[in-house]
Amino acid sequence: MTELLITIYWLTLILLSVYGFLGLLTLAFYWRHRHVTHPLPVVETADLPPVTIQLPIFNERYVIDRLLHAATSLDYPRDRLQIQVIDDSTDDTTQRAAELVDQYRAQGFDIELRHRTNRQGYKAGALADAMLYATGEFLALFDADFCPDPSFLQRTVPHFLRDGQLGMVQTRWGHYNHDQSWLTAAQAIALDKHFAMEQTVRHRGHLFPKFNGAGGVWRRRCLEDAGGWQDDTVCEDLCLSTRAILRGWQFRFLNDVVTPAELPSTITAYKSQQARWSKGSLQCLFKYGRAILTAKEQSWVARLYAVLAMSGYLAQFLALILLLLQIPLILNGYTFSRYMLIFSVAAVAQPLLFVMSQYVLYPNWRRRLHYLPALLIVALGTGPNNTRSILQIFWQRHHVFVRTPKGMGVNGRFAQVNGRFAQANAHLNTAGVNGPSINGHSANGHYANGQTPQQAHRFHYRYTFDWIIAVEILLALYAAVGIGLALWQQTYGPIFFLASCLIGFGYVAYLGLREVTA
Repeated sequence: MTELLITIYWLTLILLSVYGFLGLLTLAFYWRHRHVTHPLPVVETADLPPVTIQLPIFNERYVIDRLLHAATSLDYPRDRLQIQVIDDSTDDTTQRAAELVDQYRAQGFDIELRHRTNRQGYKAGALADAMLYATGEFLALFDADFCPDPSFLQRTVPHFLRDGQLGMVQTRWGHYNHDQSWLTAAQAIALDKHFAMEQTVRHRGHLFPKFNGAGGVWRRRCLEDAGGWQDDTVCEDLCLSTRAILRGWQFRFLNDVVTPAELPSTITAYKSQQARWSKGSLQCLFKYGRAILTAKEQSWVARLYAVLAMSGYLAQFLALILLLLQIPLILNGYTFSRYMLIFSVAAVAQPLLFVMSQYVLYPNWRRRLHYLPALLIVALGTGPNNTRSILQIFWQRHHVFVRTPKGMGVNGRFAQVNGRFAQANAHLNTAGVNGPSINGHSANGHYANGQTPQQAHRFHYRYTFDWIIAVEILLALYAAVGIGLALWQQTYGPIFFLASCLIGFGYVAYLGLREVTA
């Protein structure tokens, strides 16, 4: 039995090291492609093509004002700009959206509200339905929490006009509430690493680049050629991207064009988002794994990179297996080999990517790295949540697209996005839009009933106890017992890992309990 446990232990370490070395490969490719640039082509205003802005929303009462203000502030000829508010809401968001759409239409905007009475296909289904009524040659997508800069279209659309094979342009996500808490600061580092490192490498190195679901522009012909929006995964963006790449289309990532968005400000919202991403990535791997591996027109490095990237969330599942093996191995007197140093080298790769992303993006990168330990703790602590989501692929037939609650990223104050929304209420009133100020707040940061945004959010979107919190607590206790046994037997090798698990699971469980009991 002991030999079997040891075999499983080493196999788990080897598999985990594969993802570590994937990080080293990403670093190497980044260094190789770091100087590649895509200058903005000069295009006359008369040559700009028609564009449709698509805004998929679901119960977004706290951000609908801000979203439509941002969309109607885009610097683009009005006679070539259509705005679609694609609404599946079941609350009063629809009423507010209708009021805003009427007011902006009265100002001359080509804007429409498309409300569905069912959520068939969720976001993918809503986008597929709206496509039937879209008039643009290009489609720009923004989720409800995004605030694109007015220059967004002027800095993205011209790229398509110089390259007929360019099917999609993705911009880098910014974060206007990164300094709200340790949790949001940690998420900002994680997303910075994904965009500045991984997306840069995937797009410039032609390693199956992808669309991130928002903050990007699609050529309509590419989207239709790839089969359009499909709803058999909960990551409709990765699903569509993979099909487009397999069809031979080219993608481009613009690291210097930043589209600010809101980071989930609660652990419950963050876990919901991560669960969807982890499940959707594996669904896409099962759906396209064979097609990717047999795509001879793609390099073997690109195929391998795509498969490993899609399966990346399995690393958290492997970490859980590693934890559960610790106590049996300690009790059996197993001596952890010095050769584990090899795996430690591989484990350094991902933290290095986090550090590099901060270095290339921010002058004050050293100060931002103070939040790196929080990121590593949260990444480990959300393992049970994401593992459950992955396992649901095998025992559930229907997978619900669970929205990430938005509108909590401002701490009761106005979001400062590129300096444009400091006086959001004044902007809206100047534009002739009456009603509540940006993000649904009144001028003093409270709602009409005297509630703060956080109190109102809890009232309307109340958090309930999730049994995964109990699993997190049990795993934290398990790690604590493991530490005690390791100290008792003077086996110090696994203590750092066990201590990390204790802190990670314990901290995430604490945040979850605090939210459901607030």
